[in-house]
Amino acid sequence: MSKPLVAIIGRPNVGKSTFFNKIAGKRISIVEDLPGVTRDRINADVEWLGHTFTLIDTGGIDPKSEDVLFSQMRQQAETAIELADVICFFTDARDGLTDDDCEVANLLRKTKKPVLLVVNKIDYIGLDNSIYEFYELGLGDPIGISSVNMLGFGDLLDQIISFFPEDSNTDEPADKPVQVAIVGRPNVGKSSLANRLLGYQRTMVSDIAGTTRDAVDSLCSDSDGNLYNLIDTAGIRRKRAIEDESVERYSVLRSIAAIRRCDVALLLIDATDGVTEQDSKIAGLIKEEGKACLVIVNKWDAVEKETGTLEKTKKTVLDSLKFMSYAPVLFVSAATGQRVHTLFHAILDVYAMSCKRIPTGVLNDLLNDATAALQPPVQGGRRLKIYYATQTGIQPPTFVMFVNDENLMVLSYERYLENAFRKAFGFEGTPIRFMLREKKKEE
Repeated sequence: MSKPLVAIIGRPNVGKSTFFNKIAGKRISIVEDLPGVTRDRINADVEWLGHTFTLIDTGGIDPKSEDVLFSQMRQQAETAIELADVICFFTDARDGLTDDDCEVANLLRKTKKPVLLVVNKIDYIGLDNSIYEFYELGLGDPIGISSVNMLGFGDLLDQIISFFPEDSNTDEPADKPVQVAIVGRPNVGKSSLANRLLGYQRTMVSDIAGTTRDAVDSLCSDSDGNLYNLIDTAGIRRKRAIEDESVERYSVLRSIAAIRRCDVALLLIDATDGVTEQDSKIAGLIKEEGKACLVIVNKWDAVEKETGTLEKTKKTVLDSLKFMSYAPVLFVSAATGQRVHTLFHAILDVYAMSCKRIPTGVLNDLLNDATAALQPPVQGGRRLKIYYATQTGIQPPTFVMFVNDENLMVLSYERYLENAFRKAFGFEGTPIRFMLREKKKEE
C-alpha cells in the first residue's frame, strides 16, 4: 500500500542533489513532485519498471562544519536511516575515499537496512578504477554512476527496487485495521488523544529537538469491533532558525511517512491557539498525499464559551483552511475525554467516502446536468467540451475527464465541478482529484 522510502545520504558536494534533480526532472521516473514544508524540494515520487517509491534528498552531512555539531550530523544520518527502506550512500570518485565517508559508513554498518554504496562522478573513462578503493568501507560492491551524464542510473535503480517486497495482489483480509495517523504541532495533545482512544496509557514520545521521534503504532477497536491502527507522531516544529533546518526537514519527512501510510489523518488543532501557519502547512501535506482527514479541535475544555462559540470557532477554522473545506471539524478534549467517543464513527465515515466508487453511468448523468446548468468556459473562441468521465481510483477518489483541449479547463470551472460532485455524491472528509485527457473529435 505505502510507497518505499529511499534516502540519499553522504557528505556535501558528492552529487546527491544533481542525481535527485536528474531523476525528478526527467521522464525516466517522475510520477509526482511533492513540495515539503521547507523551501527546498526534499522528496519526489519515482517509478522504475513498475515500482513506485519516494526518493528523499537529505542534504550534506559535514562533520567538520563549525555550524553543525558532530552529534547533529549523526542525528541527521540516523534519522535518514530510520525513515528509509533503502539507503543510497553517495561518495565522490574524484575525491576518493575520505575520512568523512568512513564516519558515515561507520553509522551505516550498524543498521539492518539495505545500503547501496554509490560512487558518483565517474564522468569519463579512466575514473572507473577509482571505485575499487571504496571496497574498504565494507558495504558491498560499489556502484559507479555519473549524475551529470546520467550514466549507470539504470543499474542503480535496478538495485534499489531489488530490495522492495513483492507486491501481493491477494484480497485484503476483512479485519484489516483502518490506519489512522494523529498529526499536528507539538503539544496539541496527540499522545493524550491516542491514550484516550486506546483506553490506556501508552509510551510517551519526546518532542525534544535532536531526540529520536518515532511514529508509534497501537492497535485498538471500537465498541462495534472495528479495528484501527493508531499512528501517534511527534509534532512538526516551526522552523525557528537556520541551524534548525535539518531538524525541521526530518520532522517533516517523519510526518510525511506517517501520513503516507495512513487511511485517515486526524489533524489536531489547539483550541487555545486557533489555526496557526504551521497547522495550515500540515494540512497541506495531508491534502497533497490525498488522505481522508478530520480536523480535531482539541483542548475544547480550556475555552471560555458562550452561545454560538462552537459555530463561530468552526467557521474560523474552515476560513483558515479553505483548501480543506471538505474536512469535518470536531471539538474534543483529550484531557477530559469529552466527545472523544465520537471520533471512531467519524473516522469510519470519511474512510468510507475515500473508498467510494461511482458507476460510470451515474457519473456522466451528473456531469451532463452540471455542464447544462453552467456552460463550460470559452477561451480564444473555443469552448471546453467534456465528452465523458470515469472513475479510475480511490483513496482519494480520482476521476478522468476526456476533453477536447485540457488547456481550456480553468480552475474556477474545475472547482464548480468538484462542488457538483460533492453535492451529489458526498465525499465528505476526502479530497477528490480530476485528471484531464484530450480526446480528439470532429468539432
